[in-house]
Amino acid sequence: MPNSYVHIEHKVSSVLRNFALSIMNEVKNKIVCLHRFNSDVAEIELPEKFTFPFYYKPHPLAKLAAKELQNELMSRDFDHNFGLDGESEDHVIGKMFGVLVVQDKDGELGYLTAFSGKLGNTNDHEGFVPPVFDMLTKDSFFNKEMIVLGEKTAEIDQLKNSKEYQDKLIELQEEIENKKDELETKRLAVVENRKDRKIRRATAEVELTPTELEIFNDELVRESLHYKYQFKEEKKRLTEEISELERTLDAEKNRLVNLKKARKAFSANLQQRLFDQYHFLNQAKETKSLLDIFEETPPSGSGECAAPKLLNYSFKNDLKPIAMAEFWWGESPKSEIRKHGNYYPACQGKCKPILGHMLKGIEMDENPMLRNPAAGKDLPIVYEDEHLLLVNKPSGFLSVPGKTIKDCVYQRIKDLYPDATGPLIVHRLDMSTSGLLLVAKSLNIHKSLQRQFINRTIKKRYVALLEGELEDKEGIIDLPLRVDLNDRPRQLVCYEHGKPATTKWEVIEQKNNRTKVYFTPITGRTHQLRVHAAHVKGLNTPIVGDDLYGNTDDRLHLHAETLTFYHPIKKEEVTVSYPAEF
Repeated sequence: MPNSYVHIEHKVSSVLRNFALSIMNEVKNKIVCLHRFNSDVAEIELPEKFTFPFYYKPHPLAKLAAKELQNELMSRDFDHNFGLDGESEDHVIGKMFGVLVVQDKDGELGYLTAFSGKLGNTNDHEGFVPPVFDMLTKDSFFNKEMIVLGEKTAEIDQLKNSKEYQDKLIELQEEIENKKDELETKRLAVVENRKDRKIRRATAEVELTPTELEIFNDELVRESLHYKYQFKEEKKRLTEEISELERTLDAEKNRLVNLKKARKAFSANLQQRLFDQYHFLNQAKETKSLLDIFEETPPSGSGECAAPKLLNYSFKNDLKPIAMAEFWWGESPKSEIRKHGNYYPACQGKCKPILGHMLKGIEMDENPMLRNPAAGKDLPIVYEDEHLLLVNKPSGFLSVPGKTIKDCVYQRIKDLYPDATGPLIVHRLDMSTSGLLLVAKSLNIHKSLQRQFINRTIKKRYVALLEGELEDKEGIIDLPLRVDLNDRPRQLVCYEHGKPATTKWEVIEQKNNRTKVYFTPITGRTHQLRVHAAHVKGLNTPIVGDDLYGNTDDRLHLHAETLTFYHPIKKEEVTVSYPAEF
């Protein structure tokens, strides 16, 4: 081959190689999950600080990113039933989605998207950031060991449902009962023999001579000893047989118990191994696993929420977090309150410890829970005598001291009446709720009033403004409540572990797509009126300004308007009202 051809071939190969390397570098440097805004965002001012993830109003950039994601959700098929089409009620699962507005190294804005948990039985969806650890990959240890766990469960179910196994348990139990019955029969025979000897002895004492009686009593003694010995031997035999049968029965039962223990240990070990796979970055590239972050065993599902996924991807790809928002998409769940399209903060139980590590060193918006909401607010006294008083607690005013905020109704009253004795505060209102609060000036009055609350003889009526209109005009809501252990202080509707909670309601007026109602609580559970208003099985219409179960506003539009109690000293019923300021 001429040298010119060799030179040309070498030159072409070099060009192709350089082109291939440039393509590889371009692919390598491309951040595949970064979305660019469809509209111009140049005029939107960047936030000075990053979003405080546990209490916030979404920044305009985050709302725009969320809107673009929601448009995609409406047009894209994820093989997941959000319950929005109204056609199928099977396997309906709403889902939390999140957006994170970021800046790349060139200062250009974009956003990342994520969902909590899995979507359509997979973690892998184009355009969404990957999980911190994908347990669902084909060859993952999790999938392999879940198969083993399934086999252990199947073995337990097979034994538990086996007719042969159940028949054997019944047979052994029946044998044990028969042996116990036989032993009881023999014991009763000994008792009857004793009674018979007593009767015979009494008869002999009348009919026999002293000599004959002595001989007869000797015979009775020998007879008694014979029966005692015979019963002792029988009792020993039957007791041993019963013990042996019970050991056999326990061994049979323990087959199932031991299988369950082995499965539980295997599951716990698998969970620990799984937790150890989740490693979270922060902006300094410091890494911590779930087991490092949580002092105790992490809650199930930790690390699967949208917020940790978004932040982990951004730090991994050197993207600067600017603002974040999470929203619910789909039908409301049966227990917790989630409304389609509404924004919600990150959860306290699972996300707070993780985000505490991930957001280390990032300047965030102020935590409003550390700010004294009562600062500059007066506490009007609307009724008072020498024994008690009622105040109108403003919205955002604590009833009693909090963990970080000491300014509250209790402290204000204590300062105003330094000689008052007792706990003072007879009952409480949520910090966000305004209205009448009853205060006792002495311990005896406090006890008397509190007894009325315990006996539910105190009558309270609230007024609330709801985010929508109601079809019915009145009714009763009966939904049991308990605290959400993974997201305090939120409450859940729970028929298994919840405490009974009942509320009467009545429409006052409806206008501008809002409804003013009276609430009369029959019980006094935490957040009862707020949950009963917002929950899908309640009024399905949140109270205006409910930052936990609805949407934030200037305040929570819930006011304790009227309170009726029996005066311990005046011996008469007292009713006090104070109108709502909305």
